[in-house]
Amino acid sequence: MAAELTAPQLIAKHRPTLDQALETIRTRAYWSPHPEHPKAYGENGSLSLPEGKAAFDALQGTRFDLDQPGTDGWVGGEVSPYGPELGITYPHPDIDTLLPAMRAGMRAWRDAGAEVRAMVCLEILSRISARTHEFAHAVMHTSGQAFMMAFQAGGPHAQDRGLEAVAYAYVEQSRTPDAAEWTKPQGKRDPLALNKRFTPVARGISLMIGCNTFPTWNGYPGLFASLATGNPVLVKPHPRAVLPLALTVRIAREVLAEAGFDPNLVCLAVERPDEGIAKTLAVRPEIKLIDYTGSTSFGDWLEANARQAQVYTEKAGVNTVVVESTDNYKGMLANLAFSLSLYSGQMCTTPQNLLIPRDGIQTDAGAKSYDDVVADLAASVNGLLGDDARANGILGALVNPDVKSRLEAAAGLGEVALPSREITNPEFPDAVVRTPVIVKLDGAKPDAEAAYLSECFGPVSFAVAVDSPADAVELLRRTVRDKGAMTVGAYTTSEEFSAAVEETCLEECAQLSLNLTGGVYVNQTAAFSDFHGSGGNPAANAALCDGAFVANRFRVVEIRKDA
Repeated sequence: MAAELTAPQLIAKHRPTLDQALETIRTRAYWSPHPEHPKAYGENGSLSLPEGKAAFDALQGTRFDLDQPGTDGWVGGEVSPYGPELGITYPHPDIDTLLPAMRAGMRAWRDAGAEVRAMVCLEILSRISARTHEFAHAVMHTSGQAFMMAFQAGGPHAQDRGLEAVAYAYVEQSRTPDAAEWTKPQGKRDPLALNKRFTPVARGISLMIGCNTFPTWNGYPGLFASLATGNPVLVKPHPRAVLPLALTVRIAREVLAEAGFDPNLVCLAVERPDEGIAKTLAVRPEIKLIDYTGSTSFGDWLEANARQAQVYTEKAGVNTVVVESTDNYKGMLANLAFSLSLYSGQMCTTPQNLLIPRDGIQTDAGAKSYDDVVADLAASVNGLLGDDARANGILGALVNPDVKSRLEAAAGLGEVALPSREITNPEFPDAVVRTPVIVKLDGAKPDAEAAYLSECFGPVSFAVAVDSPADAVELLRRTVRDKGAMTVGAYTTSEEFSAAVEETCLEECAQLSLNLTGGVYVNQTAAFSDFHGSGGNPAANAALCDGAFVANRFRVVEIRKDA
């Protein structure tokens, strides 16, 4: 097929961006090519806020045709957590037809080389970025995130994570040279000489299983890591959050075709109600890579049963914050209040357990008892969310009825220090909006363990009284080792205690944030600098993003000839 986008054009346009990404993952500094502010869009071909909203509105009630092979019907049913039905239908795949079609373009994609693959991926990300406002509404109305969070996390932050994966993929593929002249001296005899070529070769079709809460942020790393290393990607969205990933697939297919490659290198697989297509696809022999974000039960099933594939999972964990002392009591409370409230606690990085010595802590505001700390934190959350308009902007909406059920059940697990309250969203009266609940538990009582040693996904936190700071560290260790953690936080003015927490996190392989009291929160990570998850504890078997996340998506095949 004729290419409208040539390799030299793509390299000229995107090589500087890739080079900056490569430099940034080396230095771990701050950088992003994707603007975080809504007003930055609307020029140079990007959609403004009204244009993005109009584009989203125009999609509702339509058939989302992708012109991909093997479509045997149309499926839909997305309902916004804010109330409206989207009314969009998507192609349902005949797997036996679609999978062979996806493999057909692999040779040309392989032969293009790592640099051209990276440039095509960056062009896809560039076009996604130009439609960030459209994506923001799509993410908002499938995940329940408030608009600004959907704009940032679903837009520039997700695009950054995709670019980061492309950069790591390029590093790993270019680690080995394309060719080498090999000569071995033989003393008085003629030397042995070989010409060698080294080619990164993809493993096969990659299955990306999307999640409901962060379809793009969690989906882009695996999608772009696989595509950049030469693998076709089959995107299987969560049935409640299809649109953001369907838009992504449409853009990817357009760019691939314009660059002269088979658009079927990226396809969409939307399932019928209760079909369970992910389980069917996961064990197909054509599927060689799987990226998954979601429940521990299905993640464990994938790891145990998808034996033919390399499986990357992000599952559930029990995130913990240890409070031993602080020199900024007000800042600590404000930081924790926001961390517990953001997106109604529906983040895999949100703190759940707050471990506080029952004898209290020392602060710059004087000694504070366990009860004081919990009451003051509850007051800080109430202060943050006291204005309903601001609360709606922070909380968003509960993503599904299961979260609401867990929230309501949590109040019966112990003494409620902060009851949840219902908030009305005047723009979307059908949205289910709830403030967080904080429940007090005694860490010394065995019957409390069932609560605080299980993930309670949503706006639920447990203030766990422990006998001493040393007991807090031991409980932290046991929690990470047995249940996993995406994040750990700690507050302390003691170098000795800080060292104990750091050593625990190093030994148990958990990402740690210490003494956050400003505008950086334990449940947020920055692409190119922060690692999301570690891959070293039960919460996830991979980190976003490091070399290990991309290196096993391809193999280097050597062809050598006598010189």
